[in-house]
Amino acid sequence: MMTKIAAHDRLILALDVPSAEEADRLMRRVEGTVRFVKIGLELYTAAGPDIVKRALDRGNRVFLDLKFLDIDETVRRATARVAELGVEFLTVHANRKALNAAVEGREEHPLKLLAVTVLTNFDSADLRDMGIQWSVADLVVARAKLAAELGCDGVVASGEEPAIIRRNVGPKLLIVTPGIRPAGKGLDDHARPTTPTQSIKAGSDYLVVGRPIRDAEEPKEAAQAVLAEMQAAFDARPA
Repeated sequence: MMTKIAAHDRLILALDVPSAEEADRLMRRVEGTVRFVKIGLELYTAAGPDIVKRALDRGNRVFLDLKFLDIDETVRRATARVAELGVEFLTVHANRKALNAAVEGREEHPLKLLAVTVLTNFDSADLRDMGIQWSVADLVVARAKLAAELGCDGVVASGEEPAIIRRNVGPKLLIVTPGIRPAGKGLDDHARPTTPTQSIKAGSDYLVVGRPIRDAEEPKEAAQAVLAEMQAAFDARPA
């Protein structure tokens, strides 16, 4: 019998705020509803490793979204420091040397490494500006294959790409999808946003939601609405 997927375990709230105090306030407002939070560059730059400890002390799982890309030794050593913090997910750009270094740096820690495929605010025109002639979908697949080859646990990809990743890489690679916008919400700065239902139906395992919850008058109620949509989508997904 297949274990039912619990949406509470798969919703990640992006703590996209400028200070530890605001992060604490947001975590308090969604306490009991959200169990997994993402700390990105802005908050980590402002508050450092202490904000990770604060989130963990509240009983949250933590996704540290720092998108490492540097020389091998720097990525290796930085990943080792992150692994010691007790976070669950860390992002690294899908570059062969960077991913190899991160895999080496985590050693035996349970830290899961996520390769960033193509940022969700990029489209094919942005790739051409960078001298990349591939389509977004082709580049995502190539980078997902690379992540699997090198021993990463998953990838970060928009809700438009999980189906093609599953077809080309298989079911084992975790797919974490940001840029989630419930139906009727604005696109903000994401070029490839999707709804929770669309993303889960396509094959996403975890959804990252920021502004629709953070900016809501009642963040807990907004999170509950997202969770309800997610649970319905997980329940409807074929085994």
